[in-house]
Amino acid sequence: MTRPAPRQRQRGSKDLWLDAAYEMLISEGIEAVKIMPLAKRLNLTRTGFYWFFKDLAELHAAMIERWQNRNTDALVAQCEKPADSLCAALFHVMDCWLDPALFDGRLDLAIRNWARNDAALLARVTAADTRRIGAVRDLFLRHGFAPEQAQVRALTVMLTQIGYSSMDITEPRAERLARVQHYVELFAGTPPTPAEAAEFLARHAPA
Repeated sequence: MTRPAPRQRQRGSKDLWLDAAYEMLISEGIEAVKIMPLAKRLNLTRTGFYWFFKDLAELHAAMIERWQNRNTDALVAQCEKPADSLCAALFHVMDCWLDPALFDGRLDLAIRNWARNDAALLARVTAADTRRIGAVRDLFLRHGFAPEQAQVRALTVMLTQIGYSSMDITEPRAERLARVQHYVELFAGTPPTPAEAAEFLARHAPA
């Protein structure tokens, strides 16, 4: 006689449902994120969803919270890391573009696409952009730039990365890494030292 699956397996877990919603958002857009398709993808019962989320709106809120924590909060933290020079500080920011744990470009683009049809989310995206740009601007201010220059350079840094995401640019990792020191020189107006570039490359060397 076949035993019924354990109750926990039928429910899954909050993170399991959230991870599935994330993957569906990335690949198909927010319109595809529905309870039944998620349950089928996870091979779980539909009722299992309600152990962790009151409704689809609560799942949406959790997805937005994940984006906020993974992208905006992590980026601001990188901007605030101690650095002996402007180039070293900018390399901390560049870490975000190479480490999805610090900044998930696919998630950021999916959230922006979602916000096109959601005024409340668009307001949160706008606020997040303001906070991100402000954190990069403050980085330049700490290293002696005048407010107007700091703001323009911060916009250049952030709009460059948004362009990468929106244009869905893919390039070999080694090629991207080789370009980063040139981006840093462009943003900073001065080249990084060989030691600064080497330290950055070492952080992103294959394990």
